[in-house]
Amino acid sequence: MNFIYKCSLNIRNLPGKSNISARTIVAIVVPIVVAMLLFILGFCFITKRAKKKYTLAKDGDDITTPESLQFDLATIEAATNKFSAKLGEGGFGEVYKGKLPNGQEIAVKRLSKGSGQGTEEFKNEVVVLAKLQHRNLVRLLGFCLEGKETLLVYEFVPNKSLDYFLFDTDRQGELTWQLRYKIIGGIARGILYLHEDSQLRIIHRDLKASNILLDAEMNSKISDFGMARMFDVDQTRGNTNRIVGTYGYMSPEYAMHGQFSLKSDVYSFGVLVLEIISGKKNSSFYESDYAEDLLSYAWKLWKEGNPLKLLDPTVAQSYSENEVVRCINIGLLCVQEDPEDRPTMKTIVLMFNSYSITLAVPKQPAFYNRTDADMPSMGLKFDDSRSVGFPVSINEASISELYPR
Repeated sequence: MNFIYKCSLNIRNLPGKSNISARTIVAIVVPIVVAMLLFILGFCFITKRAKKKYTLAKDGDDITTPESLQFDLATIEAATNKFSAKLGEGGFGEVYKGKLPNGQEIAVKRLSKGSGQGTEEFKNEVVVLAKLQHRNLVRLLGFCLEGKETLLVYEFVPNKSLDYFLFDTDRQGELTWQLRYKIIGGIARGILYLHEDSQLRIIHRDLKASNILLDAEMNSKISDFGMARMFDVDQTRGNTNRIVGTYGYMSPEYAMHGQFSLKSDVYSFGVLVLEIISGKKNSSFYESDYAEDLLSYAWKLWKEGNPLKLLDPTVAQSYSENEVVRCINIGLLCVQEDPEDRPTMKTIVLMFNSYSITLAVPKQPAFYNRTDADMPSMGLKFDDSRSVGFPVSINEASISELYPR
C-alpha cells in the first residue's frame, strides 16, 4: 500500500495531472502490482518444479516405482487359473505359470507364510528389481499385496534354471560347450551391470546355479534379489551379523566374519564358472581321496598341468581348448582367498572379450571346512534353494539368517 500511496503522490505532483482522482490512480496501479506478484510466484513455481523434475530424473525414480507395478489379486488369479499351473516349489513358496489378458506369459512367485523371506525381503526384491533393466537379469513385471497373499510377478523364462540342466545326468549333454561359454558370459555381464552400470551399486549375495534362469535362446538371467544389498556408487563393502546366502557359494570372509563386498559376488561367480565347466556341484562334490571339494579338485588339476580333465565328459569334442583353459583360469582367479586378489567384474568381462589380455597366475583357492559344530544353533533358517519357480535340485540350502562368529 505504501507503493500505491507513493505512486499516488508522484502522479498528483505531475504538471497537468492535478485533476486525477485517487480512485483512478488505484485502478491503474493495483492491476500492475498484482500482475507483478503473479509473475514472480509463477516464476518461482516453474523453477521449483523444473528442479524437482531434474532431481527425480537424476535419481531414476521418475518413471518406475513399486506402486506403479502393483497388480490386483483378481487379475493374478485369472491369469493363473486360480494358481493351478504349478511350475515349482522352494523354501520361499510356490511358483505358478500364468498368462495376462494381453497374452504375455508370466511366472508368479507365491510366498508362503512360513517362508524365510519376510516382508522386508519382499519389499527389497521389489524395490531392487523395479530399478533394474538388463537382458541378463530376470524382469520383474509386478507384485501383489492383498489379503493374505504376497506375490511377485516375473517374466516367464521357459528353459527353467541352470541347475535343472547342469546337475542332471540326463540333461547335461544338452549343454554344449558353446552354450556353457555363452551362459558364463551372460552371467558375467549381468553381475557387471549390478556392480558398475546400473543406477545403484548392488551386491546380489546369493549367486548360484539355481538362481540363473535360461530363456528360450538359453540366455542366462540372474534372478532372486531378495537378499541383495544396495550401496551408494562410492561404497564397495560392508559388514553384517546376519549372513544370507548358500554354502558352497559364499566367500570365506563373508561366511565366517560377515564381511561382504563386490568381491563376495566375484567369489560366487568363480564357483559358478567351475561348476558350469565340470558339471559338478561344489557343495556335493566327491572325488574319492583325490580332493574334498570342487575348488580343490580344480586347483590340483591346474597345478598338475591337466586343467582340461575338469571339463564335463558329456561335452562333445566340439570345444575350444583355449576357451576352456581360459575359463578355468578366470574361475580360479575369482575364488582366491584374499578378496584383493580377485579381479573385478569389469576386468573379468574384459578377459572374456579380449584374448590379448594376459591372465594372472591364480593362487590357491580359499578352503574352509564346515562341520555341524561350526554352525551357530541360533538364527538359522533354511530354504530348499529353488529358483524362481522352476524344478531344480533339492540338495542345496540357502541360509536366510546366520550369525557369524
